[in-house]
Amino acid sequence: MSYQKLPLKAPNPHQASGRELLFRTLSSSCDDYALFLDIDGTLLDLADTPDGIVVPDRLPSQLDALAQRLGGALALVTGRALAYVDQLFAPYRFPIAGLHGAELRRPDGDIVSAATTPAFERLKAELYAATADLDGVLIEDKGAAVAAHYRLAPGRQAELEPLMEAFLAKAGENWTLQRGKMVLEIRPASADKGRAIDTLMSEPPFAGRRPIAIGDDITDEAMFHVANRRNGYSIRVGAPLVGTAAPLTLHSSGTLRELIAQIAV
Repeated sequence: MSYQKLPLKAPNPHQASGRELLFRTLSSSCDDYALFLDIDGTLLDLADTPDGIVVPDRLPSQLDALAQRLGGALALVTGRALAYVDQLFAPYRFPIAGLHGAELRRPDGDIVSAATTPAFERLKAELYAATADLDGVLIEDKGAAVAAHYRLAPGRQAELEPLMEAFLAKAGENWTLQRGKMVLEIRPASADKGRAIDTLMSEPPFAGRRPIAIGDDITDEAMFHVANRRNGYSIRVGAPLVGTAAPLTLHSSGTLRELIAQIAV
């Protein structure tokens, strides 16, 4: 969930609408494909604050119906923490790669948790203190990751970039700085969304299928690359971008939700 720095451009032959392909594929070839969905900006509309997102009432049950059509081969791949995602889509429990893959719930329900440390907990407290006077900056504690959101104050980016780089240096080599749509996040360096898809694709019911990865942000490029490498499809929600690995687009999160509602009946 962050604002991409890649420049927008007009559609071209290499970036086509994915609506018809997605509808056709998931309506008729459910045994052949696995679906990987980002949440913020993809399944759900972006909000001004991390907790401001709205889950349409019927979306959780529609996702569950779609997962059943796919034989369980549907996973959520997100920068959100796993526990938070479960709250969003309760009572359903989907396979989830949380914190960009640092947390993972496998199809059998087994959970791999991201470990924080006392030093990282101190760093988060120091980050809260360092940004207390930066109006419009919101710190999101994700457990083994921490994000600084500046969507309410876009002009703060110039101040936050060096600040977060300094905190990354304090965190050490096991952490990396993830940039996104108006967010800067310090997260475990060992994880990314592409690796998460590779892990899930090694296990049933995902194994042997072709992945369809849908996202909206720079953080989703890693899973686009994996979907392409595995002879699947990558679809970006929003306007086409220069440099994206996704050759297909969907107009908006609303477009994706409409498709899910049609397919899940």
